Amino acid sequence: MRVISTWIVLTLAFVKSASAHPGIGLGASFAGGVAHPISGLDHIAAMTAVGLWATVKGGRALWVWPSTFVAIMLVGGLLGLAQIAVPFVEAGILASVVMLGLMVALVVNPPVWVGAVIVGVFALLHGHAHGAEVAHSVNGLEYIAGFLLATAILHAVGIGLGVSLQRVAPGPINRIAGVICVAVGAGLCAGVL
Repeated sequence: MRVISTWIVLTLAFVKSASAHPGIGLGASFAGGVAHPISGLDHIAAMTAVGLWATVKGGRALWVWPSTFVAIMLVGGLLGLAQIAVPFVEAGILASVVMLGLMVALVVNPPVWVGAVIVGVFALLHGHAHGAEVAHSVNGLEYIAGFLLATAILHAVGIGLGVSLQRVAPGPINRIAGVICVAVGAGLCAGVL
């Protein structure tokens, strides 16, 4: 557990602000909510990594981690919509891509509740960023419902990918997928993606 904490602290220390969430009021329709997460590399990589990591862990993690992410993301989205400040949102989003990729690549196997706490922290940050983007003049609940649905779909993609990869070559290919997530996160941190 200390190793995980150390990696999180180091990642946050070296992460610069993400440009994946550039502004407020980018469209507050249900379709806009669905489209936004699937148009951002940070979100695609992190959500897929949650599904992959849940697959690597197996058992209850297959439903607990994605469900926790979506539920806590809702809380974050409502905080963002209400303009309640949460620290380190953009840095934490970038850290989530790197950290969740590392969890998959290194086959980190914490208890289910510890994994739920980790994905919950990242979910709060992702949700807040999306909620803060909603136009103030419209009802943002449709937008929130859209990004929650897109997130759940990306988790399912990660789980499906993880299951498929385990059938082909258990272990090594999932680790490569984790390394790809880490590379995406590093590219976003460096500003090259």
